[in-house]
Amino acid sequence: MPKNRILVLDFGSQYSQLIVRRIREIGVYCEIFPYDIGSSKISDFDPRGIILSGGPSSVYEEEGSPKAPDQIFTLGIPILGICYGMQTMASQLGALVIPADKREFGFAEIRARGHSDLLKDLFDRTNAENHGLLDVWMSHGDKVKELPEGFKVIASNASTPIAGMANESRQFYGLQFHPEVTHTSQGSHILSKFALNICGCEANWTMPSYIEAEVARIKETVLDEEVILGLSGGVDSSVAAALIHRAIGSQLTCVFVDNGLLRLNEAEQVMATFKQNLGVKVVHVDASDRFMVALSGIVDPEEKRRVIGKIFVDIFQEEAAKLPNAQWLAQGTIYPDVIESAGSKTNKAKTIKSHHNVGGLPDTLNLKLLEPLRDLFKDEVRLLGVALDLPKKMVFRHPFPGPGLGVRILGEVKKSYADFLREADAIFIEELINAGWYEKTAQAFAVFLPVKSVGVMGDGRTYEYVVALRAVETSDFMTANWAPLPHDLLSKISNRIINEVKGINRVVYDISGKPPATIEWE
Repeated sequence: MPKNRILVLDFGSQYSQLIVRRIREIGVYCEIFPYDIGSSKISDFDPRGIILSGGPSSVYEEEGSPKAPDQIFTLGIPILGICYGMQTMASQLGALVIPADKREFGFAEIRARGHSDLLKDLFDRTNAENHGLLDVWMSHGDKVKELPEGFKVIASNASTPIAGMANESRQFYGLQFHPEVTHTSQGSHILSKFALNICGCEANWTMPSYIEAEVARIKETVLDEEVILGLSGGVDSSVAAALIHRAIGSQLTCVFVDNGLLRLNEAEQVMATFKQNLGVKVVHVDASDRFMVALSGIVDPEEKRRVIGKIFVDIFQEEAAKLPNAQWLAQGTIYPDVIESAGSKTNKAKTIKSHHNVGGLPDTLNLKLLEPLRDLFKDEVRLLGVALDLPKKMVFRHPFPGPGLGVRILGEVKKSYADFLREADAIFIEELINAGWYEKTAQAFAVFLPVKSVGVMGDGRTYEYVVALRAVETSDFMTANWAPLPHDLLSKISNRIINEVKGINRVVYDISGKPPATIEWE
């Protein structure tokens, strides 16, 4: 394990793993532990520095709000508290935290003060007095009222007079804002200063080093047993397959399940791609009728996910039974899936939505779970795919959810709805590629809305369905902005869908960010 490493203690923030991602992006190895992991495990990890994450609690709650282990303040290593992490640091070191008169959620402007090692020479612009100003992302309803002994203010604004604090003799820092989210424009520089300059880490952690370590771990874990992998054709399962195949070769069998909820011609493309590029055994199971029957009458999105997930597991169980030495089920689970399902190592996060490939396996499956990408973000997975020499077209393909079009058809899933959506989605993606916008967006897709609207075609009245288009820009998929597609491009896409997809007479464009919306609609 790398000796240059940072430890994140998680207090339940939805952004906790983003901290890990940003530190790794700098080239420093980083892991996340729950805040109550215990002193011995912290000592065993032997970090160069510790970051305390945000969280949904208030430090003044009577029912025992989470606190950082007192041990960390005596280790003699740098500590950075973010949002709740700053508040619990302040409280545990004797200061006062109170409910804020004015909550801050979203963009804010702060003034950097005190010329701290953490914020020195970092600014987005200056004011009339030549003070450095930073654009940051706030998400808090409490604030530090009084500084702990030995601390100074290093950032402030009118709403939050103590937006940053520091005891530089002990190398303790606190930020009320979130440097880990992309909305904080200097956030990566702030974290880089903490990891490299203050903690003294070296930027020597790379994706090739991750491959080497993970291949060795897979070999040691699997030994001579066989692995069955649920292949979707998306980047996550594809990279997982390539990584596992590099480790154990012919011991891997991939199962590609056609659930009737795939994109246009996807089954044929997936089989051809993997036959040509991976050289692994792929079993094709056409279960489209099976899924459609099971989904009949179901409108609740969580129930749809559960039904789809159960059938996938059933099929994997059936296929695994044909492999007498299969002891493992491999999945392309990545960390955003885990976080949003509140299934992370910490079990501290709030559930946003469940993922069919997160949360463990039923006892009846009789397979152990192998998830080599579980601690990686989407952009890290892509870097891993490049390092594994996978084709660019495969690696940089837009994500596709495990439940497929089942979560892009609002309400009940019907074959006719899926057919409408497949055609509309294919037109959307084709035009994005032609216009050079596919690579500019991180994810783009169409959504079927089970509502009808009045239209006019020729001289006749129509009463047909609505399709929504969604395109977002993001690097980590935990936060996202809607993509500003040109109006003429949207017009062309809309005209093609309405003219070419019989049954659709209206197209709308989703301009919601994440948060407050999710990227997928269900």
